[in-house]
Amino acid sequence: MLETPPSATRHASSPVPDWSRERAERWWEPSRRLIGAVRDYQRAGSRLGRVAAVLRHRFWSAVCSSEVPLTLNAGGGLLMPHPFGIVIHPEAELGVNCLVMQGVTIGTNGKGGLPRLGNGVDVGPGAAILGGVQIGDNAAIGANAVVLSDVPPYGVAVGIPAKVIRIAEPDAAG
Repeated sequence: MLETPPSATRHASSPVPDWSRERAERWWEPSRRLIGAVRDYQRAGSRLGRVAAVLRHRFWSAVCSSEVPLTLNAGGGLLMPHPFGIVIHPEAELGVNCLVMQGVTIGTNGKGGLPRLGNGVDVGPGAAILGGVQIGDNAAIGANAVVLSDVPPYGVAVGIPAKVIRIAEPDAAG
């Protein structure tokens, strides 16, 4: 079981990424290895560095059965504790310190536009965020929700199609 450091808990919108969420401490941490390959590709200064990152990315993508693009537009601190079956469109945007669970799809609905997730967004297992929707900072998307419209900051969205059922109170510590 992964422990979430206190600094990684949901709190008021903070653009400071918690890079420890992405750091692999053991060899067998598929999600962190996959994200690490993406980050290595993005900062590679040489062709050899990019090739090595691409090979590692292909390996970990196959292990995870996920489609997380090398050109992923995500702020630091991305956490995918169960990375299996995740599909993210190459042009979707994720803020810092987001949590994406297994079986999540973040992509297009064929009607134009791509999702933009704010900082600290939690996306539950099996959720689909489709089309040009904006997910506000510190919002939570429930398991198996299909998000087709915007979710405000601190909003909690559930259902098919997803509806905002409440606005969570910001943590007093944030």
